[in-house]
Amino acid sequence: MTEDLPNMGVVFWPVGTGDSTTIVVSEDVVVQVDLHDMAKADDDDNPEVPVVDRLVEALPTVGDRPYLAVFVLTHADKDHCLGFADLLNKVDIGELWATPRLWREYEQAADEKLCEDAKAFQDEAERRVKAVKKAIEEGKEPVSGDRVIVIGYDTDHDKHAYDELPEQYKSGPGKSITTLDGQSCEGRFEAFIHAPFAADCAAERNDTSVAMQVALTETDGETGKILLFGDLAHETIMKIFTYSEKHKRNHYLEWDVLLAPHHCSKKVMFLPQDGKDVLQQDIMDAFARHSRHGAIVVSSSGVIPSSDEPGKNPPHRKAADEYEEIVDELICTMEWPDAGAPTPVVFAVDADGARVLREATVASARTAVTEGKAFRRGRRLAVITSAATAVGCDIAKARGQTSRGPDRIRAAIAADRGASDVAPPPVGFGR
Repeated sequence: MTEDLPNMGVVFWPVGTGDSTTIVVSEDVVVQVDLHDMAKADDDDNPEVPVVDRLVEALPTVGDRPYLAVFVLTHADKDHCLGFADLLNKVDIGELWATPRLWREYEQAADEKLCEDAKAFQDEAERRVKAVKKAIEEGKEPVSGDRVIVIGYDTDHDKHAYDELPEQYKSGPGKSITTLDGQSCEGRFEAFIHAPFAADCAAERNDTSVAMQVALTETDGETGKILLFGDLAHETIMKIFTYSEKHKRNHYLEWDVLLAPHHCSKKVMFLPQDGKDVLQQDIMDAFARHSRHGAIVVSSSGVIPSSDEPGKNPPHRKAADEYEEIVDELICTMEWPDAGAPTPVVFAVDADGARVLREATVASARTAVTEGKAFRRGRRLAVITSAATAVGCDIAKARGQTSRGPDRIRAAIAADRGASDVAPPPVGFGR
C-alpha cells in the first residue's frame, strides 16, 4: 500500500531527457528542483504528458490552493524549466531559488535564447526581489509567495536589484540552507551549495548550474545524501571536488544517489583531444572516493543507447559505462523498471536506512491506475510517487501500448527476478 511508504525521500520523475526532481521533506514541505512538463514536449521521442497537472494534484494544500515550499531552477535550459509558467499559475510557490546568470542573460539585447518559461521564472524572481526589498523597508518579514534566494555570485551584481537584498536572501558555494520558505528544517534537511562559482558567471549557461548536496535526515538519525549537479561538465565538477577537499568538507561530497550531470553526458568524464574522446580518470576517481555503500547513479534521460553516434546529445553510452564501473547499479528514469512503462525512481529515508524503493513503486502505480488520481491524504512521499507513476502510465498510454500499468510493471520485475514472487532486498545506502 502507498500509505506504507516513508515520510521522507526524493522522486525522480520519468520525463524523457530532462529534469523533474521532487524532494519530500515532510507532509507539508516539498521542494521541486527543475521541471520538464512533457505536455509541452516538442521532442518526437517523448509523448505529450501533463507533468504539471500530476504534480499539482499531489502537493499539499494551504487555503485550498496547492502549495510548494520551494522551486529551485538549476539553470534556464528548456529541459529544466518547461512548464514553469503553468506551475506558477496553478500552485502557490513559497520561495524561489534563482541564479544571477538569469539576470545577466535576461537583459542581453535581442537575446532569443531564453524560452518563455525561463522568462516567466525570471519575471517572477524579479518581482520577488522587489517584494522582499519593499517588505524590509516597511519593517516586515517577506511573506510566503514573495520569498526568493539568489544562489551564487556575479561580477555584475551591482547592476541588478538583487544586490541590495540582505544576506539571508543570498547564498553560494560553501554555504548551507536549512530553512525552506521561512520554516526551519534543521536536522531534517540541508542543502549545501557547491556552485555556481563567481568565476563562471559569464560562462556557458550549463556551467552556471546550481550544484548542491541535499541531505535528508530521519528522526532516528538515518541520513540519505543526493548530489545534484545540473548540467555541469568536467572542469566545474572537478573544481567542486578540489575546493571541498581542500577545505576539509568531504562530508558534503558524499552521496548515496548521484543524478548524472547533464542527463548522463560524456562531457562529465571525457574531453576531446586530437579528434578523440579522452577519459579523465580524475573525476571518476573523485566520484568513487565519495560514494557511500550501495550508491547508485540515476540518469534523468531517455533510453540510454547501446552505442553512441557522433554529435548526438545525451544520454551517452560511454558515460553510462563509466558510471557502471564505480556503482553496482545505474538507473535510467525512462527505463525503470521497463522502457515500455517507466515509473519514478524513488529514494526514501526512514529508520530502516536510505534506499531506492521497488515494490512500493509498483503499489503506487496500482493506486494511480485504480483510483484514477493521486491521494490527497496520507504520506506525502506516497502521494508524489503515485502522481509520478501516473505519468509513466500516461506515457505508456500515449505510446499506444496495450499491456501497461501495474500488471506490466509487476511482470517486468518478476522477469528480473527469474519469475520469483519474492521481493529482492532494497538497494541500501550508508549503512
